[in-house]
Amino acid sequence: MKPVAFDYVRASSIEEVLDLLLEAGDDAVLLAGGMSLGPMLNLRAATPSLVIDLNRTAGLGGITANGAVTTGAMLRQTQAMRDDLLMTVVPLLAKAMPSIGHYQTRSRGTLGGSIAHADPSAELPLCLLTLGGEVELQSKDGSRRVAADDFFEGVLTTARQPTEMITAIHWPRRSGSFGFVEEAQRHGDFALTAAAVWIELDATGSLAGGRLGLGGVEDRPVAFDLKEFAGAPVDENLATQVARDIAGRTDPMDDHVADAAYRRQLAGVLGKRALMEAAGEAGS
Repeated sequence: MKPVAFDYVRASSIEEVLDLLLEAGDDAVLLAGGMSLGPMLNLRAATPSLVIDLNRTAGLGGITANGAVTTGAMLRQTQAMRDDLLMTVVPLLAKAMPSIGHYQTRSRGTLGGSIAHADPSAELPLCLLTLGGEVELQSKDGSRRVAADDFFEGVLTTARQPTEMITAIHWPRRSGSFGFVEEAQRHGDFALTAAAVWIELDATGSLAGGRLGLGGVEDRPVAFDLKEFAGAPVDENLATQVARDIAGRTDPMDDHVADAAYRRQLAGVLGKRALMEAAGEAGS
């Protein structure tokens, strides 16, 4: 199948993109890496009248580090993986990004594109949510930041308005330890379920806080605060209890790949593994 006919504009500036979005609204789509949009166009799951190419739009790349680490929306996934600062300051990304697709797709795929696409099984939305990051959106009326907890609204659905574009992603600097585990039918496929963990320990080595995030379970990534479990050492017993408890709170999807019961069980197994990975890192 081939896409429906559409107009194509290769935008050179953010201002040009915003003018086009204001004019076209719901009839426009933004082209970043094209790893998701390309197939959707071919299958006619997306039927825009205008495609706005961001690949030569100035001001959407780069990495800056202040209180948080800010990545431009058009930063390629491969570029992110090669950046020592980003991989050191945001260790959860370093753990998760090798699971994203394949080398060929990561060389074109962008951080902002994955966040905007909001596939519930995707690794980058899960990491951003688990860390409590923010998405920066810009329109002709100005810019705003939206917490990841509020940004992802459902399958391929976000808080971005038709006249807005993602310009940057803000990744918090989190102290502590991290774990990431996913299960897919084949390496590079979207995860059946993924678990991302950030934990902080107190001076005695007991759990002080953090978050456990799950992807591929519900219609969006979900994350749970771990403070209610604080005060005990992060051993196998605690990891089992926490993971089972949190998995039991989920409302899993049913589809042709896996049913809800399997996804809930897998969430418990992978949540435990991710917690133990983080605990092992903390103890090393």
